[in-house]
Amino acid sequence: MADPATPRPPVAVIIRSLIYALAFYLTTAAFLLLGAWLLFAPRRWAMAGLRLHGRTCIALLGWICGTKLEVRGRENIPGGACLVIAKHQSAWDTFALIPLFRDPAIVLKDELKWIPFYGWFCVKFAHILVKREKASVALKALIRDAKQRVADGRQILIFPEGTRTAPGAAPSYKPGYIALYEALGVPAVPLALNSGLYWPRRSLWRYPGTIIVELLPALPPGLPRAAFRSQLEDALEAASLRLVEEAAQAPAPPPVTGDETKFTLKKYKR
Repeated sequence: MADPATPRPPVAVIIRSLIYALAFYLTTAAFLLLGAWLLFAPRRWAMAGLRLHGRTCIALLGWICGTKLEVRGRENIPGGACLVIAKHQSAWDTFALIPLFRDPAIVLKDELKWIPFYGWFCVKFAHILVKREKASVALKALIRDAKQRVADGRQILIFPEGTRTAPGAAPSYKPGYIALYEALGVPAVPLALNSGLYWPRRSLWRYPGTIIVELLPALPPGLPRAAFRSQLEDALEAASLRLVEEAAQAPAPPPVTGDETKFTLKKYKR
């Protein structure tokens, strides 16, 4: 179900969105079925297939719906292991961010591993699957698994709010990302985006325009907890809200869901 304040889209958007939905699910099914042999191949081969799937779905979104992608700040991605702390506004984030990184390990819910093919590949990719159990137990397991991935030189990708949040809505950060930062001792890269404007949560509609992903300068390891949290959240929210504002000023802006007015730039403007 779409957010109730979202206006009904034009007929052309509806038609293109439905065509894209069909193309997306057929493409994903084809990758899972035809690429099933990758479950028995080296992990780097499977990861290459995952990145190809992401690039294919991004390209289809541009061709069918007119939704392009612009990536800013690639130079801010460290060469080795790092912690990427990303906003999460849309299902788009789960596949489109993967091609940005050499060898990402995503923090996901453990129950996803039981989904046929998809879950098997999550295990194959050695993503970090977090069980919904006692918080202290889950946190210890998260840190243990993340340390193993970092030792392999991988990039840890975490969505600190834990669920999709509408663009402009007040943030609700969970403390797990802070524990990871303190335990891993690697740079932390804030990742801002505005994907929820063009691929809204709980909606089939895909709007034309440009999704912007912005990788901000990395925060060095070893910052005090309060300083890290303040710098990370301030930078991430200010950048994401700026991208919402930038989209609203485009010649053909995406529709506003209503949440964009709940949380303003004032708190984070410098």
